[in-house]
Amino acid sequence: MIEKLHIREMSEAREESLSPHAVRSRLSKDRERYEEPCPIRTSFQRDRDRIIHSKSFRRLKHKTQVFIAPTGDHYVTRLTHTLEVSQIARTIARALNLNEDLTEAIALGHDLGHTPFGHVGEDVLDELYKEGFRHNEQSLRVVDFLEKDGQGLNLTWEVRDGIKNHSKSGVAVLGEDWGEVGTIEGEMVKISDTIGWINHDIGDAIRAGIFSEADLPREASRVLGKSHSERINSMVRDIIERSWDVRTCDIIEERPAIKMSPEVLAAANTLRDFLFERVYNPNSAREETEKAREIVRFLYRYFTEHEDKMPQEYRLHRDTTERRIVDYIAGMTDQYAMRLAEELK
Repeated sequence: MIEKLHIREMSEAREESLSPHAVRSRLSKDRERYEEPCPIRTSFQRDRDRIIHSKSFRRLKHKTQVFIAPTGDHYVTRLTHTLEVSQIARTIARALNLNEDLTEAIALGHDLGHTPFGHVGEDVLDELYKEGFRHNEQSLRVVDFLEKDGQGLNLTWEVRDGIKNHSKSGVAVLGEDWGEVGTIEGEMVKISDTIGWINHDIGDAIRAGIFSEADLPREASRVLGKSHSERINSMVRDIIERSWDVRTCDIIEERPAIKMSPEVLAAANTLRDFLFERVYNPNSAREETEKAREIVRFLYRYFTEHEDKMPQEYRLHRDTTERRIVDYIAGMTDQYAMRLAEELK
């Protein structure tokens, strides 16, 4: 009788009406350490809550997206970016009858390992640390190990897979080197991440006076629209129409995949290339960008020589000194890194 079921089991029963390609929480590949199921929440709902309540999630509000130490109040941060990606991905998941809880958990956790100063900080740590640094791998390290004083969040395999494989490494949207994720929900977060940064980085660049709406490539504006909301709506609707037959809930192709029409995909890549040409590449030569690089380099050198000055939580685990320093710096917010560098100098 349904009245005897736990609330979680009722939620799991409702998941049976999802697409055949959706991941059911009761069929999760589970966690590295066994835990008794929650009587109220499914495993993916539990993962989402753990991420939201983590320290690394809170720090995202003071981490740069593109523009370092902007003077205005309305520039995008890692936190607002994360929330935008979550909302875009959930919209697509609901339309395609996929697992919204899994989608949301992956989206909320995908950037937890991002460095201060955005990709500038990531590039410097990758340059300094001999093992290399990628923010998606660091995000997985955060949830697996660094949170909860070395215990980690013990998330499900599906959420961890989505976090690890969300990164695109600068390749074209849905290009040959796009890479795969273990779940269709993870693929959805991956494309939603791209939709998010293309559109809000355009808004930030306009806000910063780098270009105006009228300067955007004309063909891309014709296909996608001339405003932030029109562009996102065009991309989201196209993905829904091309990836799925909503009437039958069947994937168009045998292998489940998130797709875009050739016209919309070309427009998205045109905007991506435009941002690299007008924003990202010139941004690398700006004075504040070079200052950010020097701060990360200084902190790395300083703690290499003064490991005892790091917080105790970063001196307890058995990794190498370099690994501990990378963990410490990657977890810093922009403000904390700037303040700390000034104090240590």
